[in-house]
Amino acid sequence: MPKAVLTTKVDPSYDDLPEHRYHFPKRYLRAARAALGDWIVYYEPRRSSAELSSRGGRQSYFATARIVHIGPDPNRHDHYYAYVKDYLEFDRAVPFREGNFYYESGLQKADGSTNKGRFGLSVRGLADAEYSLILSAGFEAGDDRRKRPGIREGARHDTSLELADRPIVESVSSRPFRDRVFATGIKRAYDNTCAMSGLRIINGGGRAEAQAAHIQPVKANGPDSLRNGVALSSTFHWMFDRGLISIDDDYGLLLKRDAIPSSVLGLVNRDRRLRVPEERMYWPHRRFLEYHREEVFGG
Repeated sequence: MPKAVLTTKVDPSYDDLPEHRYHFPKRYLRAARAALGDWIVYYEPRRSSAELSSRGGRQSYFATARIVHIGPDPNRHDHYYAYVKDYLEFDRAVPFREGNFYYESGLQKADGSTNKGRFGLSVRGLADAEYSLILSAGFEAGDDRRKRPGIREGARHDTSLELADRPIVESVSSRPFRDRVFATGIKRAYDNTCAMSGLRIINGGGRAEAQAAHIQPVKANGPDSLRNGVALSSTFHWMFDRGLISIDDDYGLLLKRDAIPSSVLGLVNRDRRLRVPEERMYWPHRRFLEYHREEVFGG
């Protein structure tokens, strides 16, 4: 069963929420159905919106997920949704090309140039070996980069090479692996700083006190998306999970004052607002904030 690449913009013109669903026109239905039940990777193009002049996209693969259902758009007869589970963002965004090496062999013409026609397909098939290679590149540590066949030498794909990194592929569904990736990404996005208090404490061993908290809990089908997370100190993490503190859509903090000791209230950011990451793409998403307010804070 072939895997697939799904292209989505920073500001999509379609009804995409990559953590849950991918919206696409009917012309891509066959390609999407071919990947049903299997893994996909998300790709962010150069254009950040539907505007032809828009720029700012990373031109990189940035996450993986598994298609579990495809259904029609009830409001647009010629559009469909691919619903996903097990969404997980990469440790690093993976460029479609590194040097002269293309992760998708179909994107490279025989003369070495980019196949723009293939690139223009929003949903395109992906071989297992190419998926494994992208995954390995996406989950590698900066100082422990694996030697990937062909990349350093700028060679074209050689199907005789074993490109799959099975431990990485098999780990994508593993809870410990997912927790590690999520925690690393959240702490990096928030610079190891508690977003509710502004405290940044690093112990003698170099370990940050800040923890990665899911906004919509995993047990309630919350995704391991950085937009579904926030960095909090242990005390604020405990209160957030128990619904004593929440966040509104404008990132103002909502407090159950009668349930929070005055000594803790004194640690809250003076403006009573969440400190968000510098990169907007990692700011908490309204869908997850709404869930926390309704089901945890108000539940």
